[in-house]
Amino acid sequence: MSSQQYRSTRSSSTSQLSFEEAVMTGLAPDGGLFLPSVIPQLPETFLTEWKDLSFQELAFKILRLYINPQEIDDAGLQTLISKSYSTFRSPKVTPLHKIYNDINILELFHGPTYAFKDVALQFVGNLFEYFLTRKNAHLAADSKDRHHITVVGATSGDTGSAAIYGLRNKKDVSVFILYPTGKISAIQEEQMTTVEDANVHTLSVTGNFDDCQGIVKEIFGDVEFNSKYHVGAINSINWARILAQITYYFYSYFELLRSSNKSPEELKVKYVVPSGNFGDILAGYFAKKMGLPIAKLVIATNENDILDRFMKSGKYEKESSEVKATYSPAMDILISSNFERLLWYLVRNNLGNDQAAADLQAGETLNNWMKDLKAGKPIEVDAKTLEAARADFDSERVSNSETIETIKLVYRESSQSYVIDPHTAVGVKATHLQKAKDTESFDYVSLSTAHPAKFSDAVSKALSTFSGYNFEADVLPAELKALSTKEKRIKLVPNPSVKVVEDIIVEELAKENA
Repeated sequence: MSSQQYRSTRSSSTSQLSFEEAVMTGLAPDGGLFLPSVIPQLPETFLTEWKDLSFQELAFKILRLYINPQEIDDAGLQTLISKSYSTFRSPKVTPLHKIYNDINILELFHGPTYAFKDVALQFVGNLFEYFLTRKNAHLAADSKDRHHITVVGATSGDTGSAAIYGLRNKKDVSVFILYPTGKISAIQEEQMTTVEDANVHTLSVTGNFDDCQGIVKEIFGDVEFNSKYHVGAINSINWARILAQITYYFYSYFELLRSSNKSPEELKVKYVVPSGNFGDILAGYFAKKMGLPIAKLVIATNENDILDRFMKSGKYEKESSEVKATYSPAMDILISSNFERLLWYLVRNNLGNDQAAADLQAGETLNNWMKDLKAGKPIEVDAKTLEAARADFDSERVSNSETIETIKLVYRESSQSYVIDPHTAVGVKATHLQKAKDTESFDYVSLSTAHPAKFSDAVSKALSTFSGYNFEADVLPAELKALSTKEKRIKLVPNPSVKVVEDIIVEELAKENA
């Protein structure tokens, strides 16, 4: 069964969009996020027929369930997949690395910007180009009637560089990335600001990530600006981001199945995912609901623990108005945008079998909840909804000190002095906490979301006392080392507002078109 039509989480309408419309629109006009109301189910024979497929072959099988062949035919989809993953340094794209007998690291950092977001954003960038090329095929290169998309996104570090590398030099696409001044690593800033392509614009914004994300969401809500400049989403609010990430859950499961010499009945796997905006682990939820036999999805949070508090209490609310600065800055957020998608399914699945009526009621519920959340009121779900969440998820909270200690522990105890970044350390510590609670045996897959070279301060704080450790020699790739010698292009925004950022976008677009 496939699901190739999309709706908004907040919609009280029965109208649905195509895959192309959902991807190119990004955020729904009502402020909701696009999703398939029905999650497609896998063929009964997938465990045997898919187990030896390559990453690219698996991606095709999964994406085809969500993309109508009338929108992208088989040849077109295969070309998009091949092109997107040809930029990765590992032939496996997302290989597994065993650090303990039952704990595996899923390395998601082999793409061009050394972060997990490359897995999705290389694909999304090529998708944008594919759809725009088709729309503009009959128009001259200099025609004023060409379809153009203005991609606007906020980043806490890795999304920005991955988006830029996915969209750089793409025709008919301009990309504007907002990031909080002084709150991302030096290498992350260098990756974004040293790109010379004329269609790339980086805005360093006073404030934190939530401030940046709030401005972006308001830009999407500006109907007049949207209609004139065709704003598109590259953050994980874009459905294609979630969709592309589903593949590595399948690929890692099959790799573990082969290496463990266990049968599917014997293999019990928990996936532990460092979580900020909830997109990475949401892809695992789709994989599980499609039929991949995942025992549990474990949300690993740092001290900004809104997700862990929800799992323990059923209440979803900001703990304070200030985000806590941690060693894992990509997770330093107060509100997890993609959690809205999970809430929709949790509500929807408790509303009976009349799909149309349940879809409408779920949309109405989510719309009311998100209005309350924006007004500073908490969302508190009922016992049945919380029970549904706990059926698929568990959570752990990891402190700053535990993050540093885990980097030390893995370096000291693993073979070949394996180095992990602080976000990965949050996942590994959460894995140990989960394992200590488990009363039966599991295999654990902990997602490694970034290369350790991107977070030199935290890594060196943890490892500088080890004899023979040298960050530049042992951790830093030559490609990232060279960034510090390049000229930066930064637009500082000291007094940010929606109006200020929109004016900058208009000004920079005019320069591009001059």
